[in-house]
Amino acid sequence: MKADGRRLDYTATAGNLLLRNSAGDAQASVFYLAYTLDAKDTATRPVTFLFNGGPGAGSVFLMMGSFAPKRARTASPTPTGPAPYTLADNPDTLLASTDLVFVDAVGTGFSRIVGHASGKNFYGVDGDLDAFDQFIERYLTVNHRWNSPKYLLGESYGTTRAAMLAYHLSQHNVALNGVILMSSVLDPGSSDPGLDFRYESYLPSYAAIAWYHHKLNPMPPDLPAYVDEVRAFARGPYAQALAQGDALPDAQRDEIAARVAAFTGLDARYVKEANLRIWPSRFRKELLRDQSRQLGRYDARFEGIDHDDAGEEPDFDASVPGVSDAFNAALHELLANDLHYAPQDRYRVFNDDALRQWDSKHRAPWGEHLTLPYAAGDLAQAMRENPRLRVLSLNGYYDLATPFFATEYALAHMSLDRTLRGNVQIRYYDSGHMIYLDDASLHAMRVDLERFYAQKSNGSDSANTGGGAVRPGG
Repeated sequence: MKADGRRLDYTATAGNLLLRNSAGDAQASVFYLAYTLDAKDTATRPVTFLFNGGPGAGSVFLMMGSFAPKRARTASPTPTGPAPYTLADNPDTLLASTDLVFVDAVGTGFSRIVGHASGKNFYGVDGDLDAFDQFIERYLTVNHRWNSPKYLLGESYGTTRAAMLAYHLSQHNVALNGVILMSSVLDPGSSDPGLDFRYESYLPSYAAIAWYHHKLNPMPPDLPAYVDEVRAFARGPYAQALAQGDALPDAQRDEIAARVAAFTGLDARYVKEANLRIWPSRFRKELLRDQSRQLGRYDARFEGIDHDDAGEEPDFDASVPGVSDAFNAALHELLANDLHYAPQDRYRVFNDDALRQWDSKHRAPWGEHLTLPYAAGDLAQAMRENPRLRVLSLNGYYDLATPFFATEYALAHMSLDRTLRGNVQIRYYDSGHMIYLDDASLHAMRVDLERFYAQKSNGSDSANTGGGAVRPGG
């Protein structure tokens, strides 16, 4: 293919690798799609392992929508219709910067449990980490890539996995060069019921979404500047008001409700009736209720039509159906026509059994057994033990599944030494959870990622380090 006027000769491989227990018995067959540039220095070219999250989600979204040499086009942010779909060369592929290995977690996609193993071996935080660790080591060995710079790119729960996997791999003598977090979940416990931070964390996202749908009066001319204003309110007056609970004076309650309403496009009375605490599903139903439309969860630019307008929550997530259908069809077209790979089983876009059986307990680096993983803590320890490890956080403004303010908070509370803080960079895009659905955002993200891969060591490109709030495209 050609990208940016450059010819890229590459090899695409669809395959499976077996994972074995200590006795040598096969326990899982892990499916992957790999794209490797045909180059003389293949052994030392960067290699990136990419995966989606769930738990229980296959990686078809990244495989077919993001950085591979071929990409399926969608109608985002409007629903994508039924077939035929467009699968074409991707001018924003990352292949010029890194080889790409897309991996399906065990039990998802075409990856299967085999032998005498069961879901208990893989459907949990630590079992999943062990499987990905073993797969990566196996891939490096089979393909002679141990001397390659190594990166992880995870999306959604894939960021939870990637953050913890960075530390997990380091304990098996695999040092990473970089971790890329797209639409992050780094501290699931911060959204536990009863914790007001979960409401604070969504407020800047609500404001960005209201801005997108022209529900603000007056309309701020600059989204990043507007979001900065809402951030300051969320961490200041709003957080202080919620902290008072039922003791908040009526006059202050009225004032805070009016400001929340002004920032989010909601009615002040509605905000007061919700006790100043707006849950995402309610926001998705309420913002466009007067237009008989609801908003998508993964991407609030999408609009859906419910059974009626009186409900409290949307009937479905308008940002999912057309996208997942298009990517699933495009994957099968790619396998059949380009790779001549004939799958013997159905591709599991989602595995609900894995989600139902998921064991969220995790043994943290400091030895504590956690009921929910604190992925930011694992990542921080990996960075302390490997001071050259760099982190890039990618965020969509209109994402109501993983709000960017929560990600900022988690990354700012890792207790990193001052010398390591510049290793963390944050970028924002005019898109949702799946940032790559939007062509302009995908291009901007590709430019940011190429810069990230070009940074050879800590501080080598000071213009792009420091973890600041940077506008789309750099």
